[in-house]
Amino acid sequence: MREPDSQTEDVRQFVSFIVAEEEFGVDILTVQEIIRPVEITRVPHAPDFVEGVINLRGRILPIIDLRTRLGFPERDQDEDTRILVVELQDQTVGFVTDSVREVLRVKESTIEPAPDLATNIDTHFLRGVAKLDERLLILLDLDGIFSEEEAEALQGMEEDEADAAAAQGVAA
Repeated sequence: MREPDSQTEDVRQFVSFIVAEEEFGVDILTVQEIIRPVEITRVPHAPDFVEGVINLRGRILPIIDLRTRLGFPERDQDEDTRILVVELQDQTVGFVTDSVREVLRVKESTIEPAPDLATNIDTHFLRGVAKLDERLLILLDLDGIFSEEEAEALQGMEEDEADAAAAQGVAA
């Protein structure tokens, strides 16, 4: 009594999270880990969406405030706040989210292209929208979340902070 269509249909997995009461998803293959907020070192002259950097087991990671990046109002962090550590092209970055919900298995047939006016964020950030039973899941395209210049600046920020940390270690 198996349904042949459901057995052959492609299923993708997404980590779902909340930002400003909206549910978003990113491909699970891009997520390295989910951590609780830690002390963030501010970086002078960083873009407004960059909270700063953290040292995660010897790696310097830029931390991005998704609320600011996506154009939502600021909110204080609380016990539900999490940082999604993700791999973007050649770079590891942390995204601050209001909370992380779950890992979802989504059939390809339920994913539709991002509508032009579906949300108040730029559609180049969007991969599409998944129709779930009682809700919609906005799928983010993490590769499109930064311009080329912003991605280069973040890469430079990682390198500058690593060099500064190494210099402090030598000077100590």
